[in-house]
Amino acid sequence: MLVLPFPNFDPVLVQMGPLKIHWYGLAYAAGIVLGWKYALYLAKRYVPTILPQYLDGFVTWIVVGIVVGGRFGHILFYDLSHYISHPVEILMTWKGGMSFHGGLAGAVIAAFIYCRRLRIPLFVFGDILTSACTIGLGLGRITNFINAELYGITTDLPWGVVFPNAGAMPRHPSQLYEAFGEGALLWIVLHQAWKIPGLRSQPGRITGLFFMGYGIVRFLVEYVREPEIIYAVAGCAITQGQVLSLPLIALGAWWLRRQAKKN
Repeated sequence: MLVLPFPNFDPVLVQMGPLKIHWYGLAYAAGIVLGWKYALYLAKRYVPTILPQYLDGFVTWIVVGIVVGGRFGHILFYDLSHYISHPVEILMTWKGGMSFHGGLAGAVIAAFIYCRRLRIPLFVFGDILTSACTIGLGLGRITNFINAELYGITTDLPWGVVFPNAGAMPRHPSQLYEAFGEGALLWIVLHQAWKIPGLRSQPGRITGLFFMGYGIVRFLVEYVREPEIIYAVAGCAITQGQVLSLPLIALGAWWLRRQAKKN
């Protein structure tokens, strides 16, 4: 059986004295910058009513929403008892422990408040933001691989990877599956959706497509990802990630249908 050794990445990219730059921080920063640039492109080409200053001003909001929501989502959904016992670790985001579903909730709340304050059409703004966030999703999953976290279950497939601190058996590089599905593939789908007049002229449909697409990819990858929490439902095992993804699939499908009928 072919086994791929894990490339021994240092989670710290650069260290200058007490200052450390982690891969995690770099991924978030790059995701925000590249996503912002892409959002400016979409607005300029398809939605000129969304002025560049609207997107410039939202950068701080989205950073706070993602970080706070992602961190507290991880705490509430995955390891509440641990953080109650070790509250100081709540602030140690460089060690990992960010929930996409929590980050999404934080971003939605930030966008809602920001759009209400500036009277920006929420659904038009949301279509741009969800398309741009796929870039950060892809980069974040690559960082999960570099940090040797959120790996998959054991496998005998030729691309199985032996991760440190995960035993001697090769495992699915599920982080890379997600980087492709949630990042590259979903970006391509949404980028093409913007080129379809019937979709972009109905605000909210691209957002619905994002919710449904992410939920489907995450639900499927959970089958080969080492589960953190498992529930038994009607005699079937379902992971916490799948439980949190099902509402996104349903919401996305419902929203696509609703906006199509509305317009």
